[in-house]
Amino acid sequence: MYQNNQGDLVNFSKKNRPRLALTLGDPAGIGPEVILKALAEPEISKKYDVTVVGNWDLLTQTYHKLNLTENLAPLANPDELSVIDMQLGGEIQGIIPGTGNAASGAASFAYMEYAIAQTLAGKFDGIVTGPIAKSAWKAAGYNYPGQTELLAEKSGVERFGMLFVARSPHTGWTLRTLLATTHIPLRQVADTLTPQLLTQKLDLLVECLEKDFGIENGRIAIAGLNPHSGEQGQLGREEQDWLIPWLEQERQNRPQLQLDGPIPPDTMWVKPGQAWYGNSVVKNPTDAYLALYHDQGLIPVKLMAFDRAVNTSIGLPFVRTSPDHGTAFDIAGKGIADATSMKAAIHLAAELVSQKLAKKNY
Repeated sequence: MYQNNQGDLVNFSKKNRPRLALTLGDPAGIGPEVILKALAEPEISKKYDVTVVGNWDLLTQTYHKLNLTENLAPLANPDELSVIDMQLGGEIQGIIPGTGNAASGAASFAYMEYAIAQTLAGKFDGIVTGPIAKSAWKAAGYNYPGQTELLAEKSGVERFGMLFVARSPHTGWTLRTLLATTHIPLRQVADTLTPQLLTQKLDLLVECLEKDFGIENGRIAIAGLNPHSGEQGQLGREEQDWLIPWLEQERQNRPQLQLDGPIPPDTMWVKPGQAWYGNSVVKNPTDAYLALYHDQGLIPVKLMAFDRAVNTSIGLPFVRTSPDHGTAFDIAGKGIADATSMKAAIHLAAELVSQKLAKKNY
C-alpha cells in the first residue's frame, strides 16, 4: 500500500500486532534488497504491521532489477507493502547504487529522522533500521558516530547502549553482548572507561535482561582491558587500579547477580563459542557479556553470528533493532545480499515490542 509522508499513516487497528517502522538505510547499499527479501517471509508479513520508511521509486526499481537475477530468493512486491515515501526531490537523482555519497547520506538521515519522530509521537512501537554509511552522513553534513547516537539525542536520553543479540541455530542458546564504549578510536578507550561509565552500562544491561528477556538474578561476564587482564599490573594497570576494585564493589551492591571477571579478553569467548556450536556441554551458561570496546565484543559476535546477530539499542523509550552488517556497497544491486540478519532484527523487535505491550496491558 503506497502512502505519501504528508498523508495519514495506515490505521493499525489490530490488537497486539507490533507496529514497526523499517527504515531503508543508505539507499545506495543493500538495504532495499534485504528489506524486500525479509518482507517476503510470510511469518513477518502476516504477524507484524511493518511500514517501510524510504523511497517508493527506489524500492520499485530495486524490485524490478533484482527480479531479472537468476536463482534469486523471493522478494516482496512494493505494491503490496505499506511504504512512507519520503520524496526527497532532486537529491534522489544523485543516488548511485554501490556508491555512498552526500545524496545517499541525506536520504538515509531523513528516513531516520522521520521514523524517530513518528515513533516518539506514538505512531509506531519500534524501529528497525537498515544499514547506513557514516561517511555518507558526514558528506551530507551530519556528524554522528552512528545511528545509535542520533536515536539517543532525538529521544532525549543520556543512558543508552549497544547490545548485540543472536540466537544459535545449532543449540538455541542466546548470545548477548553489550559494548561499554562504541565508535571511538582505540587509543581513546582507556581514557574513556571509568567506574562511573561501567556502572551505567551494567545498570542498563541488568534492566534489559530483566525487562526485555525476563532474566532475573542473571550471570554477567565482564571483560578485562589488557592482555591477560593486566597480569597483576605487568601488562597494564587499569585492572589493578580501578577495574577490579569497581567489580568487587558491584558484587557487594548486587548480591543477587553473578558477576564474573575481569576475564582475560582472549579466553572470555571460549565458553560462548562452545555454547553456540554445541561442541561441549556448558553448565550454567552466561546470560550476557560486557565488552569494554568495539572490536573486543564484535569480533567474536560476528565470527559466530555474522548472518544473524542483531544490534539492539537499550535505554531508549522505544524498541530499536538493526541488522549487524553494513551497507555492503560492493554487492549492492547484485541480488546476493543475505537477509538473515534483517529478518532476525524484525523478529526480535516484534518480540520485544510484544513483551512491552503485554506488560502494559497486564
